[in-house]
Amino acid sequence: MTNDGSFRQDQPSFSHLDDEGRPRMVDVSWKPETLRTASAEGWIILDRAVCEQLAADGYSKKGDVLKIAETAGIMAVKKTPELIPLCHGIRIERAEVQCLFMEERGRIRITCTVAARDVTGVEMEALTGVSVAALTVYDMCKGVSKNMVIEGIRLLKKTGGKSGTYIAEGMDGNADS
Repeated sequence: MTNDGSFRQDQPSFSHLDDEGRPRMVDVSWKPETLRTASAEGWIILDRAVCEQLAADGYSKKGDVLKIAETAGIMAVKKTPELIPLCHGIRIERAEVQCLFMEERGRIRITCTVAARDVTGVEMEALTGVSVAALTVYDMCKGVSKNMVIEGIRLLKKTGGKSGTYIAEGMDGNADS
């Protein structure tokens, strides 16, 4: 934005803002449908008491922590356009969330993979799936200890669409596992 409040045309701009800086949904009506995929990950660093509880049986007082978090993540993927302003609704064709308890490292790795044949990407859906699964683990375990940290939520890989394939730094291209 320039000093007079106008937007310069020669710089990249946010696509969710019009020429006057007002919010808008991006026009995707002209785009052809293509297969789009995205994978994201996130981590929960656990307190020792939570680790011991999960190692004992995987349950909190509220139930099977990892399975309920995975279900919550899938449900969140489907609700993404209701949570993220200006995000397009997409017909999701595949959504998988995996929570891997790594007892020896005192953490849980959460991954989410989403696929759709549509006119816009599914990155936000994958990131939302990881975020809500992480929050669900926190909610289910906070009775044991509130000393947990959610960190490292990021896009690992996306395919399809105008911008093509993106692979996060440090990934070998097999971000779907």
